[in-house]
Amino acid sequence: MQKSSRLAIFALIELASDPEKQVSVAEIGEKFRVSTHHLAKVMHTLGRAGLVKSVRGVGGGYCFSGNARRVTLLDVIALFEDVSGDCKLNDEGKATDVEWAVFDIMCEIDDIAKATLGATTISTMLMQIERRKGRAAAE
Repeated sequence: MQKSSRLAIFALIELASDPEKQVSVAEIGEKFRVSTHHLAKVMHTLGRAGLVKSVRGVGGGYCFSGNARRVTLLDVIALFEDVSGDCKLNDEGKATDVEWAVFDIMCEIDDIAKATLGATTISTMLMQIERRKGRAAAE
């Protein structure tokens, strides 16, 4: 997964955790220890996709405007990466049985990853975070 995809997922989860709250790029960047310049580009892409809304002025920033129960991690990743899933082997005509076997497994792993990312919503991630906090508090 590319850095932009990870940043987008981090930012969306942060914003979706309190959709009424406006959070600046600087605040998100500081929390996740990332470049605000890079994050600003990511936020612009998320805005064009209708997942965040930019609020200008004093106290401005971004707020979540997507549907946390419908937006999947794969939807977010697809904004930054090619997720078409075309699994191709270089020099297919010259590939050995070993290369084909490894290729088949790698394609299967890609399919499983896409299925998991496509079934995991922002809402699911928020619930996962709450479960993790609960476990940490119980320890």
